[in-house]
Amino acid sequence: MARVKGAVMTRKRRNKTLKLAKGYFGAKSKHFKMAKQAVMKSGQYAYIGRRHKKRDFRRLWITRISAAAKMNGINYSQFMNGVSKAGITLNRKMLSEIAINDPAGFTAIVEKAKAAI
Repeated sequence: MARVKGAVMTRKRRNKTLKLAKGYFGAKSKHFKMAKQAVMKSGQYAYIGRRHKKRDFRRLWITRISAAAKMNGINYSQFMNGVSKAGITLNRKMLSEIAINDPAGFTAIVEKAKAAI
């Protein structure tokens, strides 16, 4: 049986890693060993970043809702309590969009929330 050497697959694997490391500073984009470490680390940062993005947007929405609720004379926690008691099933993303783009509509939601408390 003929001997099979792994040069083709090894080169393919290395080139895939080097392609992912394209644009990295210095030897991290040229040398396989350093590129492999940089790609692994960047993958970890990307994974963590995808989770942080969700937190950051939720924090932004809450800040916007809180500011709009204060302009209507109610704090955030009382407003969210009133919204849930009133049976309004809008999520925080939609509430923040309404607060920015339709202040009159948000005021109507606040009034319903105040009445439900």
